[in-house]
Amino acid sequence: MVLKRIRAVVLLALWLCAARIPVAAAQESYVMKLATLAPPGSTWMVIIEDWARQVEKESGGRLALKLYAGGVAGDESDVLRKIRFGQLHAGAFTGYGIGQIYSPARVLEMPFLYRDAGEVDFVRHHIAPDIESGFRSHGFELLGWMEVGQVRFFSREPIHSFDDMRKRKVWIWQGDRLSEMFFKASDISPIPLSITDVFTSLSTGMIDTAYSTALAAIAMQWFSKTSYVTDAPMATAMGALLVSRKFYDSLPTDLQSLLQKTGRAAGDRLIAQTRIDDSKSIAVLKKNGLRFVFTRDEVSESELARIRARATTDIVQSGYIPQSLIDRTQNLLEDYRTKNKGSPKLSCGPSSGIC
Repeated sequence: MVLKRIRAVVLLALWLCAARIPVAAAQESYVMKLATLAPPGSTWMVIIEDWARQVEKESGGRLALKLYAGGVAGDESDVLRKIRFGQLHAGAFTGYGIGQIYSPARVLEMPFLYRDAGEVDFVRHHIAPDIESGFRSHGFELLGWMEVGQVRFFSREPIHSFDDMRKRKVWIWQGDRLSEMFFKASDISPIPLSITDVFTSLSTGMIDTAYSTALAAIAMQWFSKTSYVTDAPMATAMGALLVSRKFYDSLPTDLQSLLQKTGRAAGDRLIAQTRIDDSKSIAVLKKNGLRFVFTRDEVSESELARIRARATTDIVQSGYIPQSLIDRTQNLLEDYRTKNKGSPKLSCGPSSGIC
């Protein structure tokens, strides 16, 4: 009788322990702290907030996103430092931050290389697996691609040529090596500042020209301090949702899969909506009296070729982007243009700037 009671107690204890284990696991929750420069109410933040709600809902509350918008966590260099210290876990980065993580990814925003969004999409699709592997080897997991829009120069005085630009007090994002190499190749001496200092510096006259997308210039109110915009875009500014591998690896596999699935969907939405809103922003700028100058027809192709050649030499020699990736990008563009537009192939030589 005593043995039966002992056996019953032991079985009951084992049953209770087994019952508690899945309950405890199911209740374990995680908070992913994500920072971005995107202001509240911007296209980026509206979609990122939707994504955060979706993740929390589909995870049953086990994974929440705490968002720090508008640069409250600092510049992207500050955000990366805080991620490495564990104070933050993820970011919605522009090419600037991406370049500090895995610089070869910035082949997607080489100035004056891509003719339209289709070319950018084609190249990104084909090189994405290698770029994702590069992010992973540098401590980050790619959740989704994004874009910021087409980069233009906003200035107080009209710009009709590179000579005009050389006379301006041009801002450069401090530490942006890709821009540094292109400005150097263009014989332009820019003024390095944090992105958070641009509005004030435009107001005081410390700088009189800044590069930005139309959408971002409106969101950050830079356009209100300038009168002119270059009509010919310099590049398509990229972006990405990136999370530290340390945090990502701490998640159960089902939550990792959820982040990947929803992150890619959010990225696709961001690219599509950013392109729409960036285009609409042009009309907003015109409505506010900004005048568009320096059209593509005014751009000297021979000067562009010279600038690309000089910049590409520095980019490759510095190790920022390897020659092999630049060659691959060129070959992809040749294929795309031949198949889709019947355009002549890009020349491969010193004048092309990408060989």
